[in-house]
Amino acid sequence: MRRPARRESVIHAKAPTRADRAAAGPLALTVIAVGAGLATATASLDGQERPASAERFEVMEASIAELQEALETGRVTSVELVEAYLDRIAAYDQTGPEINAVIRPHPRAREQAVALDRERAAGRVRGPLHGIPILLKDNYDTYDMPTSGSTLAMAGLVPPDDAFQVRALREAGAIILAKTNLHELAAGITSTSSLGGQTRNPYAPERNPGGSSGGTGAGVAASFAAVGWGSDTCGSIRIPSAVHNLVGLRPTKGLSSIDGIVPLSHTQDTGGPLARSVADLAVALDATVGRDPADPATAVLADRPMPIFTEALDPDALAGARIGALEVWLDEDGQEAEVTRVVRRALEAMTAAGAEVVDVTIPALDSLMDGTSVIGLEFAVDLAAYLEATPGAPIERLGEIVDLGLHHEVLDGTFRRRRASEPRDEGAYEETLKRQRALRDAVTSFMDEYRLDALAYPTLRREPALIGAAPIGSTCQLAAHSGLPAISAPAGFTRNRLPVGLELLGRPFDDARLVSLAFALEAATTPRRPPARTPPLEAGRPPEPTRFSVRADAGWAGRDSGVRTEASFLLDRPRGTLDYVVVTSGLPAEEVHAVVLQRRGGAAPDAVVARLSGPGRTSVDGTLELSALMLADLDRGLLELALYTRDRPLGAARVRLDP
Repeated sequence: MRRPARRESVIHAKAPTRADRAAAGPLALTVIAVGAGLATATASLDGQERPASAERFEVMEASIAELQEALETGRVTSVELVEAYLDRIAAYDQTGPEINAVIRPHPRAREQAVALDRERAAGRVRGPLHGIPILLKDNYDTYDMPTSGSTLAMAGLVPPDDAFQVRALREAGAIILAKTNLHELAAGITSTSSLGGQTRNPYAPERNPGGSSGGTGAGVAASFAAVGWGSDTCGSIRIPSAVHNLVGLRPTKGLSSIDGIVPLSHTQDTGGPLARSVADLAVALDATVGRDPADPATAVLADRPMPIFTEALDPDALAGARIGALEVWLDEDGQEAEVTRVVRRALEAMTAAGAEVVDVTIPALDSLMDGTSVIGLEFAVDLAAYLEATPGAPIERLGEIVDLGLHHEVLDGTFRRRRASEPRDEGAYEETLKRQRALRDAVTSFMDEYRLDALAYPTLRREPALIGAAPIGSTCQLAAHSGLPAISAPAGFTRNRLPVGLELLGRPFDDARLVSLAFALEAATTPRRPPARTPPLEAGRPPEPTRFSVRADAGWAGRDSGVRTEASFLLDRPRGTLDYVVVTSGLPAEEVHAVVLQRRGGAAPDAVVARLSGPGRTSVDGTLELSALMLADLDRGLLELALYTRDRPLGAARVRLDP
């Protein structure tokens, strides 16, 4: 439901002034020297140059509290924060790892910052979000820039007013820095769209970023802003949080307004923040939850005190808590085993922090959840109502998007199925809503019977899928179809160095309790680890590639045989590449079996992770695409260059790589 008249923004902005940014071009590679040197100056948001040598406040991984302290003490201004985050977007969104998280920077982000800096100078600070740059999923209405839902069909659509949560953010003093990509119209979990393309996971750009709030998740993980907002209809906040080592809450239905969020299913839609820490999440929630006359679901708050999430941050909250580990989603075998191992380790940490963790099984859970999704019954109807209420909408219904081909092909089957629900089967609709109520009652009764503070299970039971492969293992339905609150908190990393999320589900309006439990888990495990592919900038630009060389000498019986392998490497972290030139000397080419990279597995070498050259080759060059695990092993000194020869088939020489 759209409010009838536009609410004017608290901060008025003039025409855009941001100059075009020249993205860093590809680095020239030689094994003798690194390519282009650092520029002496970088362009600021207003097109003027600032010295590259000027001391900069480091925004990477900075918390809201740290940013606010720096603003209060004058170490940085909000304008400088905007420029610093835009520098990171310029460095890593379309170049380097090519995360592709951002649909549009806000054209007036700098003017917002200027106005808020002036307020601060005049002695007015609105609260903890004053002057803090944030990201918005591009399904949140903004009166001063398009809201597209990442579909070509709505590419230039500017709504008449702000979404409820956007208006609250502006009033809190937040700076809307950019809109982020999402799975088109929020109808999936791989963050692919006709307008935004494919977003990539900064931890492993070949992997899925989750969805539908994948652009927000990837952007927050890569420190493109302090915090970001997404929406969750069936996992769309929690799944991107899980695969990006973030924390995200799907609130109790009605705790936050969905007015002004492009709808997927008004019954299941919720909106809220994704953050790098629970403390940041709490600040963001406090600013945006609350009753809204334009969203009937929030009427449940009428006689209920509002939670204050920042007051729920208790590091000892796990002491005495009783947590039910949902056995059905904790498989010890098969492709789920590695994620289960990480989640079990997090549950052990909860036990060490004073919680009682018990394995539980909800009787007939599969049948209780069967047939409880209303997305297919509401999507086409809700989208048509939104478009009808939005002046200037270029289309009127989902069917037009399909007929005109204004959507990505991966959405074609989904959109064609869901347009068939106009008009919907009202009998089937009422039956599905009834089944949702039954699921909610069964789960809450089970938690009451076993005196559980929360149910625990993996947010995603498998590692994030490779881009192009179908994601498997979501557990999103339990919270989404029951309307119960659930938080995804970082549990740790798999052996492949991929993030895992632990989901905690609670009773209605136990949201603050869930945040408190997640805060205590975070205090016990300190699980946050930033992506290696988006390192700190140097003078506003990505760091130069790292050049290093190694030499492995082959010797027998304490004597130098004269056989050696020399290698020069160039490590480009943002691109995740390792260029190499390898030369073996001191023996005929036919004596060489191979030169490889091996992982050091303790006292003895572990498996070969890359073959650099094969039989009969004494000179080779090439480029390795590094996985998240290979890059981590390289940083930890666990990779070795090894030479294998006819005389020494079990290894003639080896040396550790040290970038």
